[in-house]
Amino acid sequence: MKRKASAAWSGGLKDGKGTISTDSGVLSNTRYGFSSRFEEGAGTNPEELIAAAHAGCFTMALSLQLEQAGMQADSLKTTATVTLDKLGDEFRISAIHLDLVASVPDVNRSAFDSAVEKAKTGCPVSKLLNAKITLNTKLES
Repeated sequence: MKRKASAAWSGGLKDGKGTISTDSGVLSNTRYGFSSRFEEGAGTNPEELIAAAHAGCFTMALSLQLEQAGMQADSLKTTATVTLDKLGDEFRISAIHLDLVASVPDVNRSAFDSAVEKAKTGCPVSKLLNAKITLNTKLES
């Protein structure tokens, strides 16, 4: 299975403008630029897209792990926060923090914690990233 996305850019780093599109059409000429990446300007940025991908991947992986442990969630909500640091003259994604709020009826806490850890380390996006991944979990009843 292969998925595609594309980016187009014109101009310099700070005054340039770009768009990002996906083959699915979910993103179609979506704006991005210096201000949306390093300031608070309108548009998206690569780090936000990585955060969305990681939140989605982890949450689906957790659903599978819970199912394999004999549990099914009423709801799983994950927020991923990507940290972009400047080290010398270079930028790098140094960390990603996941905040999970889960509602799982008749939860076995030990099995739940194990499923969460397996999802955190096992989802394909986690495996791709070379960053410290941390996680907070809140169980709701």
